[in-house]
Amino acid sequence: MAFGPILIALGVLFLVGLAADAVGRRTRLPRVTLLLICGIAAGGAGLDLIPQDLKSLYDLLSVTALTMVAFVLGNTLTGETLHRHGRAILSISIVVVLATVALVAAGLWLLGVPAPVAIILGAIATATDPAATQDALRQSGARGAFPDLVRGIVAVDDAWGVLVFALAVAVAGGFAGGVALSHLGHALWEIAGALGLGLLVGVPAAHLTGRLAPGEPQLTEALGVVFLTAGLAQVAEVSFLLAGMAAGAVIANRAHHHERAFHEIAHIQWPFMILFFVLAGASLDTGRIAGFGMVGAAYVALRIAARMAGGWIGGTLAGTPATHRPWYGVALLPQAGVAVGMALIAAREFPDQADLILGLTVATTVIFEAIGPLATLVAARRAGNDDG
Repeated sequence: MAFGPILIALGVLFLVGLAADAVGRRTRLPRVTLLLICGIAAGGAGLDLIPQDLKSLYDLLSVTALTMVAFVLGNTLTGETLHRHGRAILSISIVVVLATVALVAAGLWLLGVPAPVAIILGAIATATDPAATQDALRQSGARGAFPDLVRGIVAVDDAWGVLVFALAVAVAGGFAGGVALSHLGHALWEIAGALGLGLLVGVPAAHLTGRLAPGEPQLTEALGVVFLTAGLAQVAEVSFLLAGMAAGAVIANRAHHHERAFHEIAHIQWPFMILFFVLAGASLDTGRIAGFGMVGAAYVALRIAARMAGGWIGGTLAGTPATHRPWYGVALLPQAGVAVGMALIAAREFPDQADLILGLTVATTVIFEAIGPLATLVAARRAGNDDG
């Protein structure tokens, strides 16, 4: 293997990330969106400049980067945060998920999409992109109840999404003549196993971190726990996102001997995020977008409407400030890898509808990865510094 082209590409990508950061500060455009656009331009849909050997690292980088994001989100689920926002986090996350699957599935079915496919696409629409959401919140500079609450929602949102997707696959299988209850069992294992793994890693890590050397946790400690969690999750076939979130939450709540668990992760994750988002953009097939016309446009519109309605209803039920309620759903629009993963599973289970399920998901993911971070940024800036 010739390493020269790979090293050159890595150097260029890191400099592109630096430029995206600078442009984002000056224009208020989300740097995540800028990185995705750069990836699309440099990938197969554009100039095809990224070496194939580097593209092959995308899966590894995505697991690493997203596990880091999950740790940071888990650190927000402290006892104090849950005491203040726990009811709101559960209320809004559950209502947003239920509203999304119901409205998207019903709308697509009324447009003529077969009922099993409409149900599957409704469940896929519940998936979010915690990395883009977290980065947009950080870039916004917003402080207060709103960004804290959105981080908490994103941390638990995919757990509900995985469960709903498993139920949707089982129900859709019933329409096709064979309900696969095994999908529900697998989803329960993916969630419960991930939470158990987070506890298994988090408890000893909480005791050791910051004690191996004086002061705050070191970068070596943080990376060691992140890689260990991600690797064990892959081996056990459980959600690395939920495992990372659970481990981060356990450490944040049990490591009382220092101020903030794994502060170093926030410093080191951006280089991984640069590679993740650029390669994600390079892997997207933008040519699929035009092929889905009215159904694709309806999916996008229905998902936006459902998340806005769910955020408002959930916020109302939880008694959050009225000025925040219109913005919860807007902040939860980013969608990425988890949705594509769900689509791949559904495509294997329903091969006759694979082109529609996978193609529509990939096409709309391009759109939500472009507009989602900007929506989160706008929502955070409009509501983030207003505690109601």
